[in-house]
Order: sequence, then C-alpha cells, then structure tokens
Amino acid sequence: MNLRFAANLSMLFPEVPFLDRFALAAKAGFSTVEFLFPYQEGVDKIGTYLDDLGLAVALFDVPPGDTAVGEFGTLGLPSRRDYFRRTFVSALEAARRLKCSRVNVLFGNRDSDLDPEAQISCAIENLVWAAPQAAETGVVLLVESLNATDFPDYFLHTTAAAMEIITAVNHPQVKLQYDVYHAQMTEGNLIHTITCCFTHIEHIQIADVPGRHEPGTGEINYQAIFTRLEELAYQGYIGLEYRPSQETMASLNWLPVEFRKSPSF
Repeated sequence: MNLRFAANLSMLFPEVPFLDRFALAAKAGFSTVEFLFPYQEGVDKIGTYLDDLGLAVALFDVPPGDTAVGEFGTLGLPSRRDYFRRTFVSALEAARRLKCSRVNVLFGNRDSDLDPEAQISCAIENLVWAAPQAAETGVVLLVESLNATDFPDYFLHTTAAAMEIITAVNHPQVKLQYDVYHAQMTEGNLIHTITCCFTHIEHIQIADVPGRHEPGTGEINYQAIFTRLEELAYQGYIGLEYRPSQETMASLNWLPVEFRKSPSF
C-alpha cells in the first residue's frame, strides 16, 4: 500500500497528556502526525518535540475562536473578520515553525441573524485575502464540511457546500479536506464523491461509522477506499482522526507497522 498516513494526536493516545503523544506516535512507527491546535501547548515547544523525534506535521487548524461561547471557526462570521485575519497570520507563523504545508480553515457555525449568503460571501472574501499569503509561505488552505449529527450548528454540512466555497475562491492554494467519517454520516456515496472531487482533495481524514472508531469497527469499506485512492495516485496524507475503541496501540492493529511510515513520492 503506497499511501501516507498521519496519526492525529488530538484523538489518538488519549491515555496520556497531549505532549506525551508525540513520542508514542513515533514509537508506534509513524513518521507524520496531525492535530487540531498547537497554540495552547506552545508552537516552539511542539516544534522541539517534532525535531527531537524526527516527526513531520501534515496538518493543523487555524484558531477556532471563542469555544467557551460555542464558536468553532470564524471564516464565515462577518463580525469576527478582524479576529480571523489576525489569528490567520499567527497560524501561518506556526506553519513556518512546524514546517507544515496544510492548514484547515474552520468555517464556523451558522449565524441565525444573518442571511446564509452573507456568511458565504464573508468566507470567500477572507479566503481571497488569505490565499496569496498562504502561497508565499507554501501553505495550502483547506475547507472541510462536518456532519450535522455531531455538529448541528456548523455551516458546512456537505461536500457540495465546501466545494461551493472552494470553486468560488478559485485559487490553487485553497483545496478540500475530505473527512470520510463526516461524509458517511451525512451523504454516503464515498468512492464516487472522492473520484469526482479528486483534483480538489488535498487531505483526507478517516474514522468508521458508527462511533467514530478505528477502521474495521463499523460499516465503511476502507479497503475499497484505499484501493481507489491508490488507483487515483493520491499523494496527500490520510489522517487517523478516530476515537480508539480500545487502548490506542491495540486500535492500530488494522494498519500494519510497515505502512505507518510515510513513503516519499
């Protein structure tokens, strides 16, 4: 199997504190990791862990806003335009330090006081502003949809909704993050959607349904998905963004150790 896998340290190894997960990922045989946010723990501290362990970073997210009041992204919130742009610059600085070339730009929740088109326009304007800066840094910006069951208030619930934003921006640095778990929860038709959107897909994340556990615990035929990705010559990363149904090391048995170190293309 000639695919690249990254251990998602926001989900895997919950048995230990976040910073201790880097060493466990390396011990498990991974050469690449991803996570939600590096800001609270400290970008420089995380960078030192990565350097010492010889790990690369595939992906992290822009700051999510004020999560205490329910925010989960500010890309599409006109009232938070200044916050988004200020923290986006910080995210690019973090990407430089962590040598990470992909940043997930969280759209955020629907604002019931706004027309949906106003939020879409805000997101497009922010991405048009951000994309040239990302290009200068060598960073690809990712737009992702989340399922309506787990994230009922989120604005983007379908692949088509995310693609509407990406198509409107029409910039080579703005691509799709396709999460197989969210897609199965929302719309199914996984292989067809992957094939149709393939030229826009820059990053993939996986978990099984139901439960968001490791592949093989639910209904998704991951072998068929991996086969199709190899046929398409997918060269991005596949992030293991799942909740282990057992101790993390045991939950990784579905992925042989020889496939955890990312191949070079």
